[in-house]
Amino acid sequence: MSDQRPRALVLTGHGINAERELLQALWSAGARPQAMHLNDLVADPGQLGSFRLLALPGGFSYGDHLGSGKVLANLVRKRLMAAIAEFTAAGNLTIGICNGFPVLAKAGILPNTAGDYTPEVTLVHNADGRFQDRWVRLVVNLRNPSPWLRGAPGVVEFPIRHGEGRFLPAEPAVLTKLNLGNQVAFRYQGRNPNGSADAIAGITDPSGRVLGLMPHPEAFLDRYNHPRWTFEPPVPASGLWLFENAVAHLRDERRSV
Repeated sequence: MSDQRPRALVLTGHGINAERELLQALWSAGARPQAMHLNDLVADPGQLGSFRLLALPGGFSYGDHLGSGKVLANLVRKRLMAAIAEFTAAGNLTIGICNGFPVLAKAGILPNTAGDYTPEVTLVHNADGRFQDRWVRLVVNLRNPSPWLRGAPGVVEFPIRHGEGRFLPAEPAVLTKLNLGNQVAFRYQGRNPNGSADAIAGITDPSGRVLGLMPHPEAFLDRYNHPRWTFEPPVPASGLWLFENAVAHLRDERRSV
């Protein structure tokens, strides 16, 4: 009997360092994940067509010497954009976490409000100029129809670990579009750890199939990952639901074909 789990591609190499956590999250959620070096995908972008989910992990791609995710975003625009556009149009799912979020943003894949992959937002140095390594509470936008967020808890907690997580739109009109289109996925609740505009921690494209966020849901797969698990029952929902939503959506689409 063939393996019916949807195949997921997790990019690695050149400074990406959170791929193992992401591979574990996707496996635990019921996907069939595979790590692939960036060079191998660039050499043959057509390989993307054999997967249903693309995941860009956190880390420091290309050392972030020109800004978080900037070099990889340029590589994506020049060598992978056609394959990713076709991949998304076919109904597949994409997620960029931490460093993967600015890659998607600076490549124009997010938020893509006009559908022409023009960069409209960016992620820059935190407002306080410091690297933030802490747990944050997030409000989930339950009006966002993304398959990633279906049936999500209203409030979740995930860890952040970034120095360039401050979300900024190119102009105020972009922020208006994101809110009117319900493309915001997550907002920081309470303290805004990096000074992001409108406290935005994550967004989707108009279809909801592409998600980018700075916090790390893949770093909270079990109650024992939470720093307060010993004395604050019940521990808030882990990040596994996010990946289970993606797998369930892909399986449902497969059955409906």
